[in-house]
Amino acid sequence: MAYSRPENESPFLFPKCESSVLPDPSRFFSNHLLSTNPLPTNSFFQNFTLGKGDTPEYFHPYLIKPGKSSLSISYPTLFQNSDFFYQLFKSDIVISGSHVHQTHHISSYSDLGVNLDFPSSNLRFFLVRGSPFITFTVSCNSFTISTSHEFVSFSGNSLSTKYTAKLNNNQTWLIYASSPINLTKHDNSSIRSPGEFSGLIRIAVLPNSKPDFEPVLDRFSRSYPVSGHADFTKPFTLEYKWEKRGHGDLLMLAHPLHLKLLTKDNETVTVMKNIKYRSIDGDLTGVIGDSWILKPDSVPITWHSLKGVKQDSSRDEIISALIEDVIALNSSSPVSDWTYHYGKVIARAARLALIAEEVSYLHVIPAISEYLKDMIEPWLDGTFKPNSFVYDSKWGGLITTQGAKNAREDNGYGIYNNHHYHLGYFIYAISVLVKIDPLWGMRYRSHAYTLLADYMTLGRRKKRCDGFDYVFPRLRCFDFYKLHSWAGGLTVFDDGRNQVGPSEAVNAYYSAALLGLAYGDVDLVAVGSTIMSLEIHASKMWWQVKENDSIYPKDFTAKNRLVGVLWSTKRDSSLWFGDREWKECRLGQQLLPLIPVSEILFSDVKFVKQLVKWTLPALKRDGVKDGWKGFVYALESVYDKYEALEMIRGLREFDDGNSLSNLLWWVHSRD
Repeated sequence: MAYSRPENESPFLFPKCESSVLPDPSRFFSNHLLSTNPLPTNSFFQNFTLGKGDTPEYFHPYLIKPGKSSLSISYPTLFQNSDFFYQLFKSDIVISGSHVHQTHHISSYSDLGVNLDFPSSNLRFFLVRGSPFITFTVSCNSFTISTSHEFVSFSGNSLSTKYTAKLNNNQTWLIYASSPINLTKHDNSSIRSPGEFSGLIRIAVLPNSKPDFEPVLDRFSRSYPVSGHADFTKPFTLEYKWEKRGHGDLLMLAHPLHLKLLTKDNETVTVMKNIKYRSIDGDLTGVIGDSWILKPDSVPITWHSLKGVKQDSSRDEIISALIEDVIALNSSSPVSDWTYHYGKVIARAARLALIAEEVSYLHVIPAISEYLKDMIEPWLDGTFKPNSFVYDSKWGGLITTQGAKNAREDNGYGIYNNHHYHLGYFIYAISVLVKIDPLWGMRYRSHAYTLLADYMTLGRRKKRCDGFDYVFPRLRCFDFYKLHSWAGGLTVFDDGRNQVGPSEAVNAYYSAALLGLAYGDVDLVAVGSTIMSLEIHASKMWWQVKENDSIYPKDFTAKNRLVGVLWSTKRDSSLWFGDREWKECRLGQQLLPLIPVSEILFSDVKFVKQLVKWTLPALKRDGVKDGWKGFVYALESVYDKYEALEMIRGLREFDDGNSLSNLLWWVHSRD
């Protein structure tokens, strides 16, 4: 894609920095991967690269936990109550090599899979997301299959190529071998292989111990994926391609959003609705085919609201607030030097320019333009002394001088937390400034694309060739299987990756598309809008909890209209910074920033009514801030414009990324 980095420009424009807080990746990545930086910082297997590398990650349908020369597999059950629920890890099956003190190495990875090696034991695991099988190879060595439960029975077929193991927790596991192997039960908790076996082993749980599933698994046991790639082949199209080996068709598992987006005319796949595996994300359904075409809704990329503001008294009210907000730009309190808060402030100012365009009050735009230049340029040319962007070559990304010294500074930006959030606000403000001052845009084009590339690079990792090398990982935050972003960065989390605010992820990719509009980059517009649409679909599927939904447990659904923190293996109603009863914060965190595309994110008016009704009682608590109230009233205006408008007029403060002008623009551009 052309926007990964403009041609004939240096890979980065910011000085290099040696961070004192970032972990060393050399323990878990193979040497050839370390020599071809950059490395992923927010991937589906990130726990395998941090700390001891032994914290589980979720591969749908299995939780996988590496150990010392072993790999533990769990088909997880769910612990649940009305406030949160999560998947419980139990070592249902453990595969061990012959050397018990060896740490795993990541030998390769792709958009949808990762390969783990235990070289001394000659074991290689092909961990591909959505595979109902765990697949590994053995070369002239032995291995042990054990369990934390007990084997109540163990038997093989006449060819010694398939074995059935029943556990005392009512699970049944099937073991397939590419050639005859004499597996023997050693005791009630372990099975051993002969010493010189070479070949392929596949293991799968029989979901719910349904015997009619077994012939299906038998049929697809000989075809296996070793990696999976995802490509944006054209606007609003994402194609999965698995690298398949073996014989026959490939069986994979699709989550509910996959099923929604799979094209009906896709002749390369067959959905097997009777094949179901349980998952925290909703049932996983069998799909036959090694190439899928996913098509999210086409979403228009516009600078302004979709229907506009009527030319009546509402326009006058917006202009009055606009004049006051522009005057306040240079008289407001000092702006935080942390990238997140600073980015929200400049994006708020950029919103004022677009609102001025929409209500045809252009007199204020020169003042806004000068303010944006004064605020943005020091970050691009390195003259902003309290903080600045620098390049970390260890992992491959833009961090900050403050974040490089202290992991808690800059909201964890220095350890790759929330990069799409922070930079999304910067890209939004830069996009607007490029739109209103194209000459400035040409001067700072390279800087803008470098900031963008930190989270929007599409190029795949490869070895240095002819002096060219990618310097940022492929789509740093976006998860190609879940179809939304993660925010956690280089931190070990027991529950895997996490994200609170899908709306800020939507903003990041919307802003990327706007930058494409400003520079006439059609590729960037296409990919940015496509990822944005996927984020919107994912938010509606997993963060927005509608009455009578069946995807989550009934107790949780009855009590909650929004997930607070969404984790890989957990759903929580609380927030990082607030109690679960702070419902207005949950709502605001998933609506901010208030931008034109927000109306698509919350297009379901029936759900919006449910959400506001659920939230309004929380505003009666002591200490609720006006900044959060503004977002509640913004959604209320979707169906009750005049009541919401009256409440907004009484607000005295606003979120640092919001303003009275923005709220009035939103309300007056509703039907």
